[in-house]
Amino acid sequence: MLDLDSMLAVQLHDLVVSFDDQIVLDHLDLDVPAGKLFGLVGASGAGKSVLLRAILGLIPRREGRIEIFGLDRVAASAEELRELERHWGVLYQQGALFSSLTVLQNIEFPMREYLDLSPSTMREIAMTKLEMVGLAPEDGDKFPAALSGGMTKRAALARALALDPHIVFLDEPTSGLDPIAAQEFDALIRTLHQTLGFTVFMITHDLESLRTLCDEIAALADGKIAAVGTLQTMLASQHPWVRAYFAGERGRSLLSPVHAI
Repeated sequence: MLDLDSMLAVQLHDLVVSFDDQIVLDHLDLDVPAGKLFGLVGASGAGKSVLLRAILGLIPRREGRIEIFGLDRVAASAEELRELERHWGVLYQQGALFSSLTVLQNIEFPMREYLDLSPSTMREIAMTKLEMVGLAPEDGDKFPAALSGGMTKRAALARALALDPHIVFLDEPTSGLDPIAAQEFDALIRTLHQTLGFTVFMITHDLESLRTLCDEIAALADGKIAAVGTLQTMLASQHPWVRAYFAGERGRSLLSPVHAI
């Protein structure tokens, strides 16, 4: 049963995901608190995007339990899963906008799938979401090919927010952006989170995003969660990969303000 007031937005228990004989996620456990900005890090190929796709039901799990706001994905009915999907938004890597649709049509797409609204109401809501992410009204009539990388991310975020979700999944949201655009996008996420109160589950490799955005962080290594907690927890971890990532030369340089706290 879906419980939008649950203290935990996502619960993963004993999760196993594999491709043929290759195990990617090996009896993984993770709790994501509701209402928080939660970051997931891991080496390239560690299974971060696989984990996200398993949570969303895009790839099957071999074993284990996946609960979102208390609803067990495996045991849920088709009606329950459809209701759950109305309460999440997803920003995929590179935006994944539909190239044949305008920006406004992309934002309207989830509404057409899940809501019974008039065209004028959908357009009004889409224009509101467009403004919410810092795009101009005239940007709504553009096609994705005419957008810059930063505009594409903002348009994709507007689509993710179309249904006023309780949880937003972000897959490498600042990937491909220059430092200024990445900083601006982080600030946008933080402002929307504070204003709207949704949970954020963010996959990222950006240390600056982790430092400025995340309330909690989980590190994925060897198919399991190697460490979970605040940034200070990550810095104190003795796990080899976590230590190399956060306490290496680049990490020390970017995260030095944390050491000074």
